[in-house]
Amino acid sequence: MPPSPPRTGRADRGRPTGYDGPVKHRSVEVVHHGGMRFEAATGSGRTIVFGDDPERDELSPVETVAAALAACSAMDVVSILAKKRQVWDSYRIDVRADQRDDYPQVYTRIDVTHIVEGTVVLEAAVRRAVELSAAKYCPVNAMLSAGATEVHHHFRMRCTGAEPREASGEVIVTGPERRPDVVA
Repeated sequence: MPPSPPRTGRADRGRPTGYDGPVKHRSVEVVHHGGMRFEAATGSGRTIVFGDDPERDELSPVETVAAALAACSAMDVVSILAKKRQVWDSYRIDVRADQRDDYPQVYTRIDVTHIVEGTVVLEAAVRRAVELSAAKYCPVNAMLSAGATEVHHHFRMRCTGAEPREASGEVIVTGPERRPDVVA
């Protein structure tokens, strides 16, 4: 009998062990353009410039992680709110992050606050949208929460319709190292 092939951490059909669905393959190529300027070209054809000069519109890699968390969660939340037939005039996310001083300088805590205002905005709908994004849909949150980062998900809402109402609160805390459903 021939020896078994070495284990690669992958299950049948090329999926990593511990996952129950197909895996998307992503790619990025980063090219150095002198100093601390780097250009990243994604496999989907997008370009991002990283560096340490904000006047040249260069992005900080660490700040970009916080922005990616906000954008990822926002895409989930607006989609869920639309399915729940909520009507909002404004929606934004405020992110505040604490980064440790020691290397590696990872985020230790992130506070994500979803701020929704509109004519048909129910507290239960906003809470549920934030919860589903944090606990189920947002892969950026899942990756951060599986590591050293504690992410606090909050909301503030104001309904300006027939029954005006304001509400706010913390919905869920994810991480650190508390995502066994995504870590094999």
